[in-house]
Amino acid sequence: MPVGTRSRARRTGARSARVSLAGLAALASVALTGVPSSAAQSDGTVRGHLTGTLADGATWIADVPDAWNGTLVVFSHGFGPLVASNAPSEGVRTALLARGYALAGSSYDPNGSMWALSSAARDQFATVDAVAAKIGKPSRTLAVGSSMGGLVNAQLARDGGGRIDGALGECGLVAGATDLDNYQLDAEYTIARLLLPGRDVKLVRFGTQAEAAATADLLTKAVTAAQANPQGRARIALAAAFLNLPAWAPGKARPAPTDWAGRQEQQYAWFAQGILSFVEGGRYAIEQAVGGNNSWNRGVDYARLLTDSAYEPQVRALYRAAGLDLGADLRTLTKGATITADPAAVRTAQRTSSAGQGLAVPLLDIHTTADNLVPVEQEARFAARVRASGDGALLRQAYVERQGHCAFTTAETVAALHALEHRVETGRWDDVATPAALQRAATALGLDGAAYVPYSPAPLTVGRDGSAR
Repeated sequence: MPVGTRSRARRTGARSARVSLAGLAALASVALTGVPSSAAQSDGTVRGHLTGTLADGATWIADVPDAWNGTLVVFSHGFGPLVASNAPSEGVRTALLARGYALAGSSYDPNGSMWALSSAARDQFATVDAVAAKIGKPSRTLAVGSSMGGLVNAQLARDGGGRIDGALGECGLVAGATDLDNYQLDAEYTIARLLLPGRDVKLVRFGTQAEAAATADLLTKAVTAAQANPQGRARIALAAAFLNLPAWAPGKARPAPTDWAGRQEQQYAWFAQGILSFVEGGRYAIEQAVGGNNSWNRGVDYARLLTDSAYEPQVRALYRAAGLDLGADLRTLTKGATITADPAAVRTAQRTSSAGQGLAVPLLDIHTTADNLVPVEQEARFAARVRASGDGALLRQAYVERQGHCAFTTAETVAALHALEHRVETGRWDDVATPAALQRAATALGLDGAAYVPYSPAPLTVGRDGSAR
């Protein structure tokens, strides 16, 4: 991809990441507020910018172009402030409105945790109904979601038969809350145990956001200090392997596959940019939402866990170069693994914050190959679950060769939406969701470039079967 296109893509990713990092109940009743900046049509429907409030206090927004093409796109936003949004970026919003799409989205219930998975799908379905009451029944409704909203989106695709026609997920947290918290716990525990030996570091059951921030600060400082010597760098690489952290950081050339030192340096760059603050803040929000700790490491064999990681050769090479005994460190981790989950929290997370149990409508997921916050390996975990449900034919996944979370160009998103529309219209995927077809379609839009590539993600390194211990 040309240098200029890569630069624009990085800027797009930075904007998208700010809105990034979902259970289903009966649809809420709807209480509409005023409708500013709108105009009535001769049939009594309205166009323009619409707003409303749902029964649980969630707000929604919609934008409807005068030349509406009949398709409504409902957008599920990612982890962050509970503010209504109807597109993953301003560029995508502008491009879709110009092409005649109506856009809508809700804040989710604003009265609880930012991990608003207990209300998100319900509020999105209620938003579709509220908007349709104002603008008329859409000829087609498509769901789009990013990051945490990608998990919401997968739930809409699972449960939305008759209410939505297809779904497009971007950088989706589709492995669910418990897988997320478990592999993050492995990385946090490795840092605490090996880089802060003898320290009692609080890793779960945070009572306040301040407690989570304090842990993030402590762990980040430990990683920063450890980077100064070969032994510390080897142990950081071990933690990064358990975190499924990519070895390609923004603003850097991708290191060669066997450039072990260069790969570790780029993994460290993610730590230095504050990834642990996001991880611990997210853990606090999830614990608040599910009513306790939904992760555990008691019974985890860390030697076996490492063999599941695509980063095992790198870890072994760096340990050899540092003169460290990898087996001894792995035995230390296994022996000290005593953290247990709260069973009720695990059950709540499974009920509200999981996906992959099946699909009712076609779903196209796209993901960057070097996603620091929602590793691309989550797509492998999700696909295996969908195939096990018997709905694999409804799922397609495609990959963009780029660093960063949700770092998509406008062209990549619009092309993916058009591919989904083809599947909805024809009942067949044909070849529209292949890397070559998506790349051609995105480039032909003449917008801001594209980097779809053939890619198959490695398995997610998580080492649990879902049964809390």
